[in-house]
Amino acid sequence: MRKTIPYLAASLLLVLSCSDETTIFEDQQDAVSLETSETVLKNSVSLDEAGVLDIFSEDQLTGKLSRFADEQAGNYPLTLVAQIAPPKFSGGDNLTASHVHVEGNYAYVGYNTVGEPYVGGIDIVYVADPNNPRITSRLYYINADISSVKYDNGYVYAAGGVDSEKSVRATANSFVAKIKVDNGRFNLNAGILYGFQEGFVATDVETNANSVIVTSGKEGYVTLYNKNTLEAFDDTPFSDLRSVRMKNDNIGVLDADFGVRILDQNLAQINGIAIDADFRIADKRTLDFSSDKIVVAEGEAGAGIYDYASGNFLEHVPIIIDPDGVAQSDIVTNAVTMNEDVLLMANGGAGLCLSEDVSKGANVVGIIELNGSINYVESKGDYIFAASGKSGLQIIKMNKPSASLEARCADSPSYNGSSRLNVGADQELAFSGSRRFREINISGSLLLCGTWTVREAVDIEENGLFEMRGTFIVARNNRRRNLTVDEGATFRVEGDLTVYGDLILEEGATLEFLGSGSRVNILGDVEIDENATVTGDFEDIQNKF
Repeated sequence: MRKTIPYLAASLLLVLSCSDETTIFEDQQDAVSLETSETVLKNSVSLDEAGVLDIFSEDQLTGKLSRFADEQAGNYPLTLVAQIAPPKFSGGDNLTASHVHVEGNYAYVGYNTVGEPYVGGIDIVYVADPNNPRITSRLYYINADISSVKYDNGYVYAAGGVDSEKSVRATANSFVAKIKVDNGRFNLNAGILYGFQEGFVATDVETNANSVIVTSGKEGYVTLYNKNTLEAFDDTPFSDLRSVRMKNDNIGVLDADFGVRILDQNLAQINGIAIDADFRIADKRTLDFSSDKIVVAEGEAGAGIYDYASGNFLEHVPIIIDPDGVAQSDIVTNAVTMNEDVLLMANGGAGLCLSEDVSKGANVVGIIELNGSINYVESKGDYIFAASGKSGLQIIKMNKPSASLEARCADSPSYNGSSRLNVGADQELAFSGSRRFREINISGSLLLCGTWTVREAVDIEENGLFEMRGTFIVARNNRRRNLTVDEGATFRVEGDLTVYGDLILEEGATLEFLGSGSRVNILGDVEIDENATVTGDFEDIQNKF
Protein backbone atom coordinates (compact mmCIF):
# COMPACT_ATOMS: atom_id res chain seq x y z
CA MET A 1 0.00 0.00 0.00
CA ARG A 2 0.99 3.63 -0.33
CA LYS A 3 0.33 6.39 2.09
CA THR A 4 -0.49 9.67 0.38
CA ILE A 5 0.57 12.68 2.41
CA PRO A 6 -2.50 14.83 3.03
CA TYR A 7 -2.93 18.22 1.38
CA LEU A 8 -1.08 20.84 3.37
CA ALA A 9 -1.89 24.51 2.99
CA ALA A 10 1.23 26.49 2.27
CA SER A 11 2.05 29.97 1.24
CA LEU A 12 3.51 30.49 -2.20
CA LEU A 13 6.64 32.61 -2.22
CA LEU A 14 7.85 34.28 -5.38
CA VAL A 15 11.53 35.06 -5.65
CA LEU A 16 13.11 36.73 -8.66
CA SER A 17 16.48 35.43 -9.82
CA CYS A 18 18.81 37.03 -12.31
CA SER A 19 16.79 35.47 -15.13
CA ASP A 20 13.49 36.44 -13.47
CA GLU A 21 12.32 32.86 -13.99
CA THR A 22 12.88 31.11 -10.69
CA THR A 23 10.32 30.52 -7.96
CA ILE A 24 10.37 28.53 -4.79
CA PHE A 25 7.65 27.39 -2.48
CA GLU A 26 6.91 24.95 0.29
CA ASP A 27 5.35 21.93 -1.38
CA GLN A 28 1.67 21.24 -0.82
CA GLN A 29 2.66 17.55 -1.14
CA ASP A 30 -0.43 16.34 -2.97
CA ALA A 31 1.76 14.88 -5.73
CA VAL A 32 4.25 13.15 -3.41
CA SER A 33 3.75 9.91 -1.52
CA LEU A 34 5.76 7.46 0.57
CA GLU A 35 5.80 3.68 0.39
CA THR A 36 4.80 2.38 3.82
CA SER A 37 4.64 -1.34 3.11
CA GLU A 38 7.76 -3.01 4.47
CA THR A 39 6.89 -6.04 2.33
CA VAL A 40 7.08 -3.97 -0.86
CA LEU A 41 10.42 -2.50 0.19
CA LYS A 42 11.83 -5.89 1.17
CA ASN A 43 10.67 -7.55 -2.06
CA SER A 44 12.35 -4.81 -4.11
CA VAL A 45 15.76 -6.13 -2.98
CA SER A 46 16.84 -9.14 -5.02
CA LEU A 47 19.70 -11.52 -4.20
CA ASP A 48 18.89 -13.80 -7.15
CA GLU A 49 22.13 -12.98 -8.99
CA ALA A 50 24.29 -12.10 -5.98
CA GLY A 51 27.79 -13.46 -5.84
CA VAL A 52 30.99 -13.64 -7.86
CA LEU A 53 31.20 -11.44 -10.96
CA ASP A 54 33.43 -12.09 -13.92
CA ILE A 55 35.12 -9.38 -15.98
CA PHE A 56 35.23 -10.12 -19.70
CA SER A 57 38.31 -8.88 -21.52
CA GLU A 58 38.23 -7.59 -25.07
CA ASP A 59 39.82 -10.83 -26.31
CA GLN A 60 37.07 -12.85 -24.64
CA LEU A 61 34.36 -10.63 -26.11
CA THR A 62 35.74 -10.85 -29.63
CA GLY A 63 36.36 -14.59 -29.45
CA LYS A 64 40.14 -14.24 -29.69
CA LEU A 65 40.51 -16.07 -26.38
CA SER A 66 39.00 -19.53 -26.11
CA ARG A 67 36.75 -20.12 -23.13
CA PHE A 68 38.97 -23.14 -22.36
CA ALA A 69 42.23 -21.20 -22.53
CA ASP A 70 44.46 -21.22 -19.45
CA GLU A 71 43.87 -17.59 -18.63
CA GLN A 72 45.55 -15.77 -15.78
CA ALA A 73 43.74 -15.12 -12.53
CA GLY A 74 42.33 -11.63 -12.85
CA ASN A 75 42.52 -8.61 -10.61
CA TYR A 76 39.37 -7.09 -9.11
CA PRO A 77 37.53 -9.93 -7.32
CA LEU A 78 34.14 -8.24 -7.61
CA THR A 79 30.86 -9.52 -6.20
CA LEU A 80 27.28 -8.45 -6.81
CA VAL A 81 25.75 -7.68 -3.42
CA ALA A 82 22.15 -7.16 -4.58
CA GLN A 83 19.86 -5.56 -7.14
CA ILE A 84 17.21 -2.98 -6.26
CA ALA A 85 14.15 -3.14 -8.52
CA PRO A 86 12.70 0.20 -9.69
CA PRO A 87 9.53 1.38 -7.94
CA LYS A 88 6.14 0.42 -9.35
CA PHE A 89 2.86 2.07 -8.45
CA SER A 90 -0.37 3.15 -10.03
CA GLY A 91 0.60 5.42 -12.93
CA GLY A 92 4.28 4.58 -12.53
CA ASP A 93 4.96 1.23 -14.19
CA ASN A 94 8.00 2.06 -16.32
CA LEU A 95 10.45 3.76 -14.00
CA THR A 96 14.15 3.38 -14.70
CA ALA A 97 17.14 3.98 -12.45
CA SER A 98 18.77 7.21 -13.61
CA HIS A 99 21.20 8.33 -10.90
CA VAL A 100 22.75 7.33 -7.58
CA HIS A 101 24.66 9.24 -4.94
CA VAL A 102 26.41 7.55 -2.03
CA GLU A 103 27.11 9.16 1.30
CA GLY A 104 28.06 7.27 4.45
CA ASN A 105 25.99 4.13 4.93
CA TYR A 106 23.32 5.02 2.37
CA ALA A 107 22.83 5.16 -1.39
CA TYR A 108 20.28 7.64 -2.73
CA VAL A 109 18.79 6.48 -6.02
CA GLY A 110 16.82 8.60 -8.51
CA TYR A 111 14.28 7.15 -10.96
CA ASN A 112 12.62 8.64 -14.01
CA THR A 113 10.32 7.59 -16.86
CA VAL A 114 11.62 7.56 -20.41
CA GLY A 115 9.38 9.77 -22.56
CA GLU A 116 5.91 10.64 -21.29
CA PRO A 117 4.58 10.91 -18.65
CA TYR A 118 6.59 12.74 -15.95
CA VAL A 119 6.77 10.13 -13.18
CA GLY A 120 9.68 9.44 -10.85
CA GLY A 121 10.87 8.34 -7.46
CA ILE A 122 13.74 8.27 -4.97
CA ASP A 123 15.02 5.38 -2.84
CA ILE A 124 17.22 5.44 0.23
CA VAL A 125 19.17 2.18 0.44
CA TYR A 126 21.17 1.07 3.48
CA VAL A 127 24.40 -0.44 2.17
CA ALA A 128 26.68 -0.71 5.22
CA ASP A 129 26.07 -4.47 5.60
CA PRO A 130 26.83 -6.29 2.33
CA ASN A 131 24.94 -9.32 3.60
CA ASN A 132 21.77 -7.35 4.27
CA PRO A 133 21.20 -4.31 2.02
CA ARG A 134 17.73 -2.86 2.45
CA ILE A 135 15.55 0.01 1.30
CA THR A 136 14.82 2.20 4.29
CA SER A 137 12.59 4.72 2.51
CA ARG A 138 10.95 5.18 -0.90
CA LEU A 139 9.31 8.31 -2.28
CA TYR A 140 7.05 8.53 -5.34
CA TYR A 141 6.45 11.51 -7.63
CA ILE A 142 3.34 11.25 -9.80
CA ASN A 143 4.15 14.41 -11.78
CA ALA A 144 7.95 14.67 -11.96
CA ASP A 145 11.02 12.87 -13.32
CA ILE A 146 14.17 12.64 -11.20
CA SER A 147 17.41 13.16 -13.13
CA SER A 148 19.90 13.51 -10.29
CA VAL A 149 20.09 13.31 -6.49
CA LYS A 150 22.57 14.54 -3.91
CA TYR A 151 22.53 14.02 -0.14
CA ASP A 152 24.04 16.71 2.03
CA ASN A 153 23.76 17.23 5.79
CA GLY A 154 20.30 15.80 6.42
CA TYR A 155 18.66 16.63 3.09
CA VAL A 156 18.26 15.06 -0.32
CA TYR A 157 18.47 17.56 -3.16
CA ALA A 158 16.71 16.20 -6.24
CA ALA A 159 16.80 17.71 -9.73
CA GLY A 160 14.49 16.76 -12.56
CA GLY A 161 11.68 17.70 -14.91
CA VAL A 162 7.99 18.53 -14.60
CA ASP A 163 5.32 19.50 -17.15
CA SER A 164 4.84 23.13 -16.21
CA GLU A 165 1.78 23.44 -18.46
CA LYS A 166 -0.04 20.82 -16.39
CA SER A 167 1.25 21.91 -13.00
CA VAL A 168 -0.56 24.59 -11.00
CA ARG A 169 2.69 25.55 -9.27
CA ALA A 170 5.62 24.98 -11.63
CA THR A 171 6.79 28.09 -13.49
CA ALA A 172 9.28 26.14 -15.65
CA ASN A 173 10.03 22.53 -16.57
CA SER A 174 13.27 22.28 -14.58
CA PHE A 175 13.12 21.98 -10.81
CA VAL A 176 15.16 21.24 -7.72
CA ALA A 177 13.68 19.90 -4.48
CA LYS A 178 15.03 19.91 -0.93
CA ILE A 179 13.67 16.95 1.10
CA LYS A 180 14.41 16.28 4.78
CA VAL A 181 15.91 12.91 5.74
CA ASP A 182 16.05 11.56 9.31
CA ASN A 183 17.93 8.34 10.06
CA GLY A 184 17.67 7.06 6.51
CA ARG A 185 13.99 7.96 6.05
CA PHE A 186 12.25 10.79 4.25
CA ASN A 187 10.48 13.21 6.58
CA LEU A 188 7.74 14.83 4.50
CA ASN A 189 6.19 16.41 7.57
CA ALA A 190 9.07 18.88 7.48
CA GLY A 191 7.82 20.11 4.09
CA ILE A 192 9.59 20.19 0.76
CA LEU A 193 11.16 23.28 -0.77
CA TYR A 194 11.24 23.69 -4.55
CA GLY A 195 12.98 25.96 -7.03
CA PHE A 196 12.30 26.25 -10.75
CA GLN A 197 14.51 27.42 -13.61
CA GLU A 198 14.34 27.57 -17.38
CA GLY A 199 15.49 24.62 -19.47
CA PHE A 200 13.89 21.47 -20.84
CA VAL A 201 14.81 19.47 -17.70
CA ALA A 202 17.14 19.88 -14.73
CA THR A 203 19.97 17.49 -15.44
CA ASP A 204 22.23 17.52 -12.39
CA VAL A 205 22.62 18.89 -8.87
CA GLU A 206 25.68 19.58 -6.74
CA THR A 207 26.23 21.27 -3.38
CA ASN A 208 28.94 23.14 -1.56
CA ALA A 209 29.06 24.78 1.86
CA ASN A 210 26.49 27.49 1.08
CA SER A 211 24.90 26.76 -2.29
CA VAL A 212 22.94 24.25 -4.31
CA ILE A 213 24.10 24.23 -7.93
CA VAL A 214 21.65 23.01 -10.58
CA THR A 215 22.11 22.60 -14.33
CA SER A 216 19.29 22.44 -16.85
CA GLY A 217 19.37 21.21 -20.44
CA LYS A 218 18.39 22.84 -23.73
CA GLU A 219 18.08 26.62 -23.38
CA GLY A 220 18.78 26.24 -19.68
CA TYR A 221 20.97 27.65 -16.94
CA VAL A 222 23.45 26.86 -14.26
CA THR A 223 21.74 28.30 -11.19
CA LEU A 224 22.97 28.91 -7.65
CA TYR A 225 20.40 28.51 -4.86
CA ASN A 226 20.73 29.43 -1.21
CA LYS A 227 21.23 26.13 0.57
CA ASN A 228 18.90 26.99 3.45
CA THR A 229 16.00 28.63 1.62
CA LEU A 230 16.42 27.43 -2.01
CA GLU A 231 16.16 31.00 -3.16
CA ALA A 232 18.07 31.49 -6.41
CA PHE A 233 20.70 34.23 -6.19
CA ASP A 234 22.74 33.81 -9.36
CA ASP A 235 22.51 32.11 -12.74
CA THR A 236 24.06 32.03 -16.19
CA PRO A 237 22.50 30.70 -19.41
CA PHE A 238 24.15 27.96 -21.47
CA SER A 239 23.07 26.00 -24.51
CA ASP A 240 22.71 22.47 -23.17
CA LEU A 241 24.11 21.56 -19.76
CA ARG A 242 24.25 17.89 -18.78
CA SER A 243 26.40 17.63 -15.65
CA VAL A 244 27.99 19.60 -12.82
CA ARG A 245 30.87 18.73 -10.46
CA MET A 246 32.86 20.65 -7.86
CA LYS A 247 36.65 20.87 -8.02
CA ASN A 248 37.93 22.64 -4.91
CA ASP A 249 36.14 26.02 -5.11
CA ASN A 250 35.49 25.85 -8.84
CA ILE A 251 32.44 24.53 -10.68
CA GLY A 252 32.82 22.25 -13.68
CA VAL A 253 29.89 21.91 -16.09
CA LEU A 254 29.50 19.81 -19.22
CA ASP A 255 27.94 21.81 -22.04
CA ALA A 256 26.85 19.49 -24.87
CA ASP A 257 27.22 22.33 -27.38
CA PHE A 258 30.80 23.10 -26.37
CA GLY A 259 32.54 20.76 -23.92
CA VAL A 260 33.76 21.39 -20.37
CA ARG A 261 33.53 24.83 -18.81
CA ILE A 262 35.27 25.63 -15.53
CA LEU A 263 33.47 28.40 -13.63
CA ASP A 264 34.35 30.34 -10.50
CA GLN A 265 31.98 30.93 -7.58
CA ASN A 266 30.42 33.85 -9.49
CA LEU A 267 29.74 31.61 -12.52
CA ALA A 268 32.35 33.39 -14.63
CA GLN A 269 34.23 31.05 -16.95
CA ILE A 270 37.92 30.72 -16.07
CA ASN A 271 38.79 27.82 -18.36
CA GLY A 272 37.22 25.80 -21.14
CA ILE A 273 37.88 22.56 -23.01
CA ALA A 274 36.26 22.36 -26.43
CA ILE A 275 35.23 18.76 -27.18
CA ASP A 276 34.30 17.56 -30.65
CA ALA A 277 31.84 14.81 -29.73
CA ASP A 278 28.20 13.99 -30.46
CA PHE A 279 26.54 14.24 -27.05
CA ARG A 280 23.14 13.68 -28.72
CA ILE A 281 19.88 15.29 -27.66
CA ALA A 282 18.64 14.71 -24.11
CA ASP A 283 21.04 11.83 -23.35
CA LYS A 284 22.71 11.58 -19.96
CA ARG A 285 26.37 12.59 -20.03
CA THR A 286 28.61 13.32 -17.05
CA LEU A 287 32.07 14.47 -16.11
CA ASP A 288 34.25 13.66 -13.11
CA PHE A 289 37.49 14.96 -11.63
CA SER A 290 40.41 12.76 -10.66
CA SER A 291 43.37 14.52 -9.08
CA ASP A 292 44.75 16.62 -11.96
CA LYS A 293 42.51 15.13 -14.66
CA ILE A 294 38.99 15.59 -16.03
CA VAL A 295 37.14 12.55 -17.34
CA VAL A 296 34.18 13.13 -19.68
CA ALA A 297 31.47 10.75 -20.96
CA GLU A 298 31.53 11.41 -24.70
CA GLY A 299 28.84 9.10 -26.05
CA GLU A 300 29.99 6.96 -28.98
CA ALA A 301 33.58 8.18 -28.48
CA GLY A 302 33.82 6.55 -25.03
CA ALA A 303 35.54 8.50 -22.26
CA GLY A 304 37.81 11.47 -22.88
CA ILE A 305 40.58 12.30 -20.40
CA TYR A 306 41.96 15.85 -20.19
CA ASP A 307 44.51 17.69 -18.11
CA TYR A 308 42.69 19.90 -15.61
CA ALA A 309 45.24 22.75 -15.51
CA SER A 310 45.91 23.12 -19.23
CA GLY A 311 42.79 21.58 -20.75
CA ASN A 312 44.99 19.49 -23.04
CA PHE A 313 43.57 16.24 -24.39
CA LEU A 314 45.37 13.19 -22.98
CA GLU A 315 43.58 10.11 -24.32
CA HIS A 316 40.34 8.42 -25.25
CA VAL A 317 39.22 5.21 -23.52
CA PRO A 318 37.19 3.35 -26.16
CA ILE A 319 34.03 1.30 -25.69
CA ILE A 320 34.45 -2.46 -25.95
CA ILE A 321 31.35 -4.42 -26.84
CA ASP A 322 29.33 -6.66 -24.55
CA PRO A 323 29.35 -10.29 -25.78
CA ASP A 324 25.60 -10.50 -26.32
CA GLY A 325 25.60 -7.65 -28.83
CA VAL A 326 23.46 -4.52 -28.68
CA ALA A 327 21.97 -1.92 -31.03
CA GLN A 328 24.58 0.53 -32.27
CA SER A 329 22.55 3.46 -30.94
CA ASP A 330 22.84 2.07 -27.39
CA ILE A 331 26.63 1.70 -27.45
CA VAL A 332 27.42 5.02 -25.77
CA THR A 333 29.24 6.18 -22.67
CA ASN A 334 26.55 7.78 -20.50
CA ALA A 335 28.52 8.39 -17.33
CA VAL A 336 32.02 8.10 -15.87
CA THR A 337 33.41 7.95 -12.35
CA MET A 338 36.80 7.47 -10.72
CA ASN A 339 37.71 5.39 -7.66
CA GLU A 340 41.36 6.02 -6.87
CA ASP A 341 43.08 4.93 -10.09
CA VAL A 342 40.13 2.92 -11.44
CA LEU A 343 37.90 4.37 -14.18
CA LEU A 344 34.34 3.07 -14.54
CA MET A 345 32.33 3.80 -17.69
CA ALA A 346 28.56 3.33 -17.90
CA ASN A 347 28.34 2.32 -21.55
CA GLY A 348 24.59 1.79 -21.94
CA GLY A 349 23.81 -1.54 -23.59
CA ALA A 350 27.55 -2.23 -23.88
CA GLY A 351 27.72 -2.63 -20.10
CA LEU A 352 29.92 -1.34 -17.30
CA CYS A 353 33.58 -1.09 -18.28
CA LEU A 354 36.47 -1.07 -15.80
CA SER A 355 39.88 0.41 -16.63
CA GLU A 356 42.92 0.85 -14.40
CA ASP A 357 46.14 2.83 -14.00
CA VAL A 358 44.52 5.98 -15.35
CA SER A 359 47.33 8.13 -13.98
CA LYS A 360 49.76 6.33 -16.30
CA GLY A 361 47.43 5.87 -19.28
CA ALA A 362 44.20 3.90 -19.00
CA ASN A 363 44.41 0.12 -19.40
CA VAL A 364 41.01 -1.40 -20.21
CA VAL A 365 40.42 -4.46 -18.00
CA GLY A 366 37.01 -5.41 -19.38
CA ILE A 367 33.23 -5.49 -19.04
CA ILE A 368 31.76 -6.42 -15.66
CA GLU A 369 29.25 -9.28 -15.78
CA LEU A 370 25.97 -7.36 -15.27
CA ASN A 371 22.53 -7.34 -16.86
CA GLY A 372 20.74 -4.23 -18.08
CA SER A 373 21.69 -1.01 -19.84
CA ILE A 374 24.05 0.95 -17.60
CA ASN A 375 22.90 4.58 -17.44
CA TYR A 376 24.98 5.88 -14.55
CA VAL A 377 27.74 4.75 -12.20
CA GLU A 378 29.15 5.99 -8.91
CA SER A 379 31.92 4.42 -6.87
CA LYS A 380 33.15 5.20 -3.39
CA GLY A 381 35.33 3.22 -1.02
CA ASP A 382 34.82 -0.51 -1.58
CA TYR A 383 31.59 -0.23 -3.60
CA ILE A 384 30.35 0.42 -7.13
CA PHE A 385 26.74 1.49 -7.71
CA ALA A 386 25.35 1.08 -11.22
CA ALA A 387 22.00 2.56 -12.24
CA SER A 388 20.85 0.19 -14.97
CA GLY A 389 17.52 1.38 -16.32
CA LYS A 390 14.66 -1.06 -15.81
CA SER A 391 17.08 -3.46 -14.09
CA GLY A 392 17.31 -0.91 -11.29
CA LEU A 393 20.30 -0.33 -9.02
CA GLN A 394 23.10 -2.89 -8.91
CA ILE A 395 25.36 -2.86 -5.85
CA ILE A 396 28.86 -4.24 -6.40
CA LYS A 397 31.53 -4.85 -3.79
CA MET A 398 35.12 -4.43 -4.94
CA ASN A 399 36.53 -6.54 -2.07
CA LYS A 400 39.63 -4.44 -1.66
CA PRO A 401 42.00 -5.78 1.01
CA SER A 402 42.30 -3.47 4.00
CA ALA A 403 45.63 -1.93 4.88
CA SER A 404 45.88 -4.15 7.96
CA LEU A 405 45.19 -7.28 5.88
CA GLU A 406 47.81 -6.29 3.32
CA ALA A 407 50.31 -5.86 6.15
CA ARG A 408 49.48 -9.31 7.54
CA CYS A 409 49.88 -10.82 4.06
CA ALA A 410 53.20 -9.14 3.27
CA ASP A 411 55.26 -12.26 4.02
CA SER A 412 53.70 -14.22 1.14
CA PRO A 413 54.45 -13.58 -2.54
CA SER A 414 51.71 -12.13 -4.73
CA TYR A 415 49.77 -14.65 -6.81
CA ASN A 416 50.24 -14.24 -10.56
CA GLY A 417 49.30 -17.65 -11.93
CA SER A 418 46.45 -19.45 -13.65
CA SER A 419 42.78 -18.82 -12.89
CA ARG A 420 42.51 -22.59 -12.44
CA LEU A 421 44.64 -23.20 -9.37
CA ASN A 422 45.65 -26.83 -8.78
CA VAL A 423 47.86 -27.65 -5.80
CA GLY A 424 49.54 -31.05 -6.08
CA ALA A 425 49.85 -33.47 -3.18
CA ASP A 426 53.56 -32.73 -2.82
CA GLN A 427 53.18 -28.93 -2.97
CA GLU A 428 53.13 -26.39 -0.13
CA LEU A 429 52.13 -22.99 -1.52
CA ALA A 430 51.38 -19.61 0.06
CA PHE A 431 50.20 -16.48 -1.75
CA SER A 432 48.92 -13.00 -1.06
CA GLY A 433 46.85 -10.75 -3.27
CA SER A 434 43.42 -9.85 -4.55
CA ARG A 435 42.41 -12.13 -7.42
CA ARG A 436 39.48 -13.88 -9.10
CA PHE A 437 39.76 -17.58 -9.96
CA ARG A 438 37.80 -19.99 -12.13
CA GLU A 439 38.30 -22.98 -9.81
CA ILE A 440 40.56 -24.24 -7.04
CA ASN A 441 41.60 -27.86 -6.31
CA ILE A 442 43.92 -28.60 -3.39
CA SER A 443 45.63 -31.94 -2.75
CA GLY A 444 48.64 -30.51 -0.94
CA SER A 445 48.85 -27.37 1.20
CA LEU A 446 47.70 -23.85 0.24
CA LEU A 447 47.58 -20.56 2.12
CA LEU A 448 45.72 -17.64 0.51
CA CYS A 449 46.02 -14.33 2.33
CA GLY A 450 44.00 -11.43 0.90
CA THR A 451 40.69 -11.17 -0.96
CA TRP A 452 39.68 -13.86 -3.44
CA THR A 453 36.70 -14.99 -5.50
CA VAL A 454 36.12 -18.32 -7.24
CA ARG A 455 33.60 -18.60 -10.08
CA GLU A 456 33.29 -22.40 -9.99
CA ALA A 457 33.71 -25.06 -7.28
CA VAL A 458 36.41 -25.42 -4.63
CA ASP A 459 37.60 -28.91 -3.67
CA ILE A 460 40.00 -29.57 -0.79
CA GLU A 461 40.90 -33.11 -1.68
CA GLU A 462 41.70 -36.03 0.62
CA ASN A 463 44.20 -35.04 3.34
CA GLY A 464 44.68 -31.60 1.75
CA LEU A 465 45.11 -28.38 3.73
CA PHE A 466 43.62 -25.00 2.80
CA GLU A 467 44.18 -21.94 4.97
CA MET A 468 42.50 -18.62 4.12
CA ARG A 469 42.99 -15.24 5.74
CA GLY A 470 40.89 -12.31 4.62
CA THR A 471 37.89 -12.72 2.30
CA PHE A 472 36.98 -15.79 0.22
CA ILE A 473 33.81 -15.96 -1.92
CA VAL A 474 32.60 -18.88 -4.03
CA ALA A 475 30.09 -18.82 -6.96
CA ARG A 476 26.82 -16.86 -7.12
CA ASN A 477 23.14 -17.44 -6.39
CA ASN A 478 22.06 -18.16 -9.97
CA ARG A 479 25.10 -20.39 -10.58
CA ARG A 480 25.63 -22.21 -7.30
CA ARG A 481 28.77 -24.24 -6.71
CA ASN A 482 30.00 -26.13 -3.65
CA LEU A 483 33.02 -25.93 -1.39
CA THR A 484 33.92 -29.50 -0.45
CA VAL A 485 36.34 -30.60 2.28
CA ASP A 486 37.14 -34.21 1.44
CA GLU A 487 37.99 -37.09 3.77
CA GLY A 488 40.75 -36.19 6.22
CA ALA A 489 41.20 -32.71 4.74
CA THR A 490 41.50 -29.50 6.78
CA PHE A 491 40.08 -26.05 6.06
CA ARG A 492 41.24 -23.17 8.27
CA VAL A 493 39.37 -19.86 8.12
CA GLU A 494 40.38 -16.49 9.51
CA GLY A 495 38.11 -13.79 8.07
CA ASP A 496 34.98 -13.77 5.90
CA LEU A 497 33.83 -16.87 4.02
CA THR A 498 30.85 -16.79 1.62
CA VAL A 499 29.65 -19.76 -0.43
CA TYR A 500 26.76 -19.48 -2.90
CA GLY A 501 26.18 -23.21 -2.73
CA ASP A 502 26.78 -25.99 -0.20
CA LEU A 503 29.59 -26.35 2.31
CA ILE A 504 30.33 -30.09 2.53
CA LEU A 505 32.48 -31.67 5.24
CA GLU A 506 33.11 -35.34 4.51
CA GLU A 507 34.22 -38.09 6.92
CA GLY A 508 37.15 -37.02 9.05
CA ALA A 509 37.21 -33.51 7.59
CA THR A 510 38.08 -30.56 9.83
CA LEU A 511 36.87 -26.97 9.66
CA GLU A 512 38.81 -24.68 12.01
CA PHE A 513 38.04 -21.02 12.69
CA LEU A 514 40.97 -19.00 13.97
CA GLY A 515 40.59 -15.95 16.20
CA SER A 516 37.21 -14.47 17.15
CA GLY A 517 36.08 -12.31 14.23
CA SER A 518 35.31 -14.76 11.43
CA ARG A 519 31.98 -14.56 9.57
CA VAL A 520 30.46 -17.38 7.51
CA ASN A 521 27.69 -16.82 4.97
CA ILE A 522 26.51 -20.10 3.40
CA LEU A 523 23.65 -19.60 0.93
CA GLY A 524 23.15 -23.32 0.29
CA ASP A 525 23.24 -26.12 2.89
CA VAL A 526 25.89 -27.13 5.38
CA GLU A 527 26.48 -30.90 5.23
CA ILE A 528 28.64 -32.22 8.06
CA ASP A 529 29.53 -35.90 8.33
CA GLU A 530 29.13 -37.28 11.85
CA ASN A 531 32.88 -37.90 11.98
CA ALA A 532 33.79 -34.39 10.75
CA THR A 533 34.88 -31.64 13.16
CA VAL A 534 34.07 -27.91 13.40
CA THR A 535 36.06 -25.85 15.93
CA GLY A 536 36.52 -22.19 16.85
CA ASP A 537 34.37 -19.08 17.13
CA PHE A 538 32.50 -17.59 14.17
CA GLU A 539 29.36 -15.70 13.22
CA ASP A 540 26.93 -17.83 11.22
CA ILE A 541 25.13 -15.25 9.02
CA GLN A 542 22.45 -17.60 7.67
CA ASN A 543 22.21 -19.87 10.77
CA LYS A 544 23.15 -22.93 8.71
CA PHE A 545 25.38 -24.70 11.26
